[in-house]
Amino acid sequence: MDTSELTFVAVQAARRAGEILKKGFGTSFKISSKPGRQNLVTEYDKSSEAAIKSIILDAFPTHAILAEESGAQGKGPVQWVVDPLDGTVNFAHNIPIFSVSIAACVDNKLVTGVVFAPLLDELFIAQAGQGAYLNDVRLHVTPTSTLDTAILATGFPYNVDENPLHCIDTFDHMTRQGIPIRRLGSAAIDLAYVAAGRFDAYWEVSLEPWDLAAGKLLVQEAGGRVSHYDGSERDLFNSKTVLASNGILHDHMIKELEKSCR
Repeated sequence: MDTSELTFVAVQAARRAGEILKKGFGTSFKISSKPGRQNLVTEYDKSSEAAIKSIILDAFPTHAILAEESGAQGKGPVQWVVDPLDGTVNFAHNIPIFSVSIAACVDNKLVTGVVFAPLLDELFIAQAGQGAYLNDVRLHVTPTSTLDTAILATGFPYNVDENPLHCIDTFDHMTRQGIPIRRLGSAAIDLAYVAAGRFDAYWEVSLEPWDLAAGKLLVQEAGGRVSHYDGSERDLFNSKTVLASNGILHDHMIKELEKSCR
């Protein structure tokens, strides 16, 4: 399989989905809830996903797709992982920070990742072994070497009130370090911003494969590192913890996260 073919289709699908989301943003639309507080879904999540799947399957009818709203479809060596609207709560409340995330895995290895922020017209693209780009400009993670000079990002699961995996304790601990921390509401954007050198590190718990896949490849191809809090390999289908960084700060972040999880 030529990775460039997968990337081309991912970009076409992301841009089409972005058009749908731009058209719907700020209008009146149906909003419903999934399990979990503020776990929303809109008609635009569904129409965006339908467009993405249609474009992928038109190009590759035998490929498998794992998408947030419709689940798993098909089996085979090539699997697409799709989040049609990452940042639905923002979208539903007219907050202009959301994205489309599309990745492709071949034999369970990430080979293509695309994150598109349609209102900013920012297209992040990564291909395994070929680097990461933002609108055709090569991306590199930051050279920041101390947490004192870092800017971090995080997010919270829908059941944050239950403090799963000490997520509240971790946030409290990191905040008390006096480090600037941002919470954008789109994990795919958070990861893309680590790749782009806008954030030095990002951590969160309970991310699903569609939240993580494209962004993980972006960070790695930009020279960063992605793992669990303990530094072990972050498998797409183990949703416990994720830590992404410029690599230089990774061990520092692991130490701080371990302190709050004791």
